[in-house]
Amino acid sequence: MLSQPPVGKTDLETGPTPPLYPKMSESPELRWSFIRKVYSIVAIQLLLTVAAGAIVVSYHPIATFFTTTGGGLACYLLLFITAFVTLMLLFRYHQHHPVNYLLLGIFTVSLAFAVGLTCSFSRGKVILEAVILTAVVVVSLTLFTFWAANRGYDFNFMGPFLFGALMVLLIFGLIQAFFPLGKISVMIYGCLAAIIFCGYIVYDTDNLIKRYTYDEYIWAAISLYLDTINLFMAMLTIFSAAD
Repeated sequence: MLSQPPVGKTDLETGPTPPLYPKMSESPELRWSFIRKVYSIVAIQLLLTVAAGAIVVSYHPIATFFTTTGGGLACYLLLFITAFVTLMLLFRYHQHHPVNYLLLGIFTVSLAFAVGLTCSFSRGKVILEAVILTAVVVVSLTLFTFWAANRGYDFNFMGPFLFGALMVLLIFGLIQAFFPLGKISVMIYGCLAAIIFCGYIVYDTDNLIKRYTYDEYIWAAISLYLDTINLFMAMLTIFSAAD
């Protein structure tokens, strides 16, 4: 792990780096380095997801195979199971290099293709609208959280509320899966999911700024990546139901 230089270390050319939040006890330079590393990993994950989604959506035989055959459904479920299993393994090995990067690659690729297959059921216009709105919301909430943290706001209190809301969302999703309630119910589910994952983006960004240790860069990247993907899926649900 990197050693921590004195807080407010001065660069002769650029001057001291200001703290990210009041009463910051660690080196701002080291925390910024950690933040850049995490966002670099997230950017690569998102690029892989976009590439996988573009391949699946543009190459129709893939979507046809998954939607018209029993083997396709089994492969679709296998992608989600693979992502879930590697996520559990990452919880245990996220600080073990290079195993953590290998598991992260498997997790990202499997989830990326699963998201791509989900997108294949929607029109291109709907996907584009969901992508644009997700990008705008993620960037806006990220900038807001950095601004709020700099002014002393803390969002750690949101954790229990977001977890409770996520449990409600999961139960709602199970009810909707077994007892479909129509388009209005789907839109309500999508709106609820969008609100919850907007909250998670703020909460996890605040943790990135203040609480994640420097060895937890993989887990921090996974949290932000999942927040972004889940927000996109919520937006896709809303626009698909309204289409």
